[in-house]
Amino acid sequence: MAHFVDTLLDRIEDKGAPVCVGIDPVLERMPKSLLDDVRGDGGEALDAVADFVLVVLDAVADHVPAVKFQSACFERYGAEGVAIYEQLIGEARRAGLVVIGDVKRGDIGSTAAHYAHATMIDPPCEDDVDDDERSAAADAVTVNSYFGLDGLSPFCDLAAAEGKGVFALVRTSNPGGDAIQSLPLADGRTVAEAVGALVAEIGSDSRYVGQSGYSLLGAVVGATKPGDATRLRAIMPRQLFLVPGFGAQGGSADDVRACFNADGAGALITASRSITYAYEAAGTGDSHDWPAAIEAAAIDMKRQVAAIVGG
Repeated sequence: MAHFVDTLLDRIEDKGAPVCVGIDPVLERMPKSLLDDVRGDGGEALDAVADFVLVVLDAVADHVPAVKFQSACFERYGAEGVAIYEQLIGEARRAGLVVIGDVKRGDIGSTAAHYAHATMIDPPCEDDVDDDERSAAADAVTVNSYFGLDGLSPFCDLAAAEGKGVFALVRTSNPGGDAIQSLPLADGRTVAEAVGALVAEIGSDSRYVGQSGYSLLGAVVGATKPGDATRLRAIMPRQLFLVPGFGAQGGSADDVRACFNADGAGALITASRSITYAYEAAGTGDSHDWPAAIEAAAIDMKRQVAAIVGG
């Protein structure tokens, strides 16, 4: 079975840059033309969400290796929302995209195993469902590091068995994270650096390391914290960094430079709102030209990131 990071690195090489588009659908920000069409057909909110995501996937699939689905945007709609989330993951995977489920689960060992299975194993389907309509689970998920080894190991063990990946929260891009993650410890490290060292230790298990030398246990490191990223890169040389915060949250190409290893590998840069709502800045949200604005934004992000890694 292929190792998750080895597969992702192959897709990155094929697409030309280590970039990922975040899928965080918010009904109130969707194009008026789309909402009008859905309502005109008798559809409801979840129909609009599904239609919007399908257009986004179509707009970016030729340009980026991966997408990241924010599960909360679907879970708010209950069981039907979760079903749509799984169906859209299936669509993304059939489009050749690596899919990260931004689920941020975490708990003690026995419960973590249930969370791991729920988020990383393909849901059951009826036998008569065509392959091109099947629901799917994400190729990798984000997890909360606060439970330490007990909380991370069940995800990593299942990922190793299923060819999946795990990204542990280490240094997040939100300003509020500073109050905890920047706290100094008695040994001089910050909380984030201590968590990074734990992730590196757990991820070094030979069962988790692929042919590329990277572990299936990666780390979430925000684009808005370049100084911290430099130190964390030294602590976690074999962790793939999932880097949110590019674009709308203020992270730039120069900010994310520190997330990469010297050879230009080791990070996947993620942008969500600046891509999926690019039509707001372009002024095309009330027309049928809004997919072109999303595609153009994805191409621009890819160009910026490729420039700093020598692509």
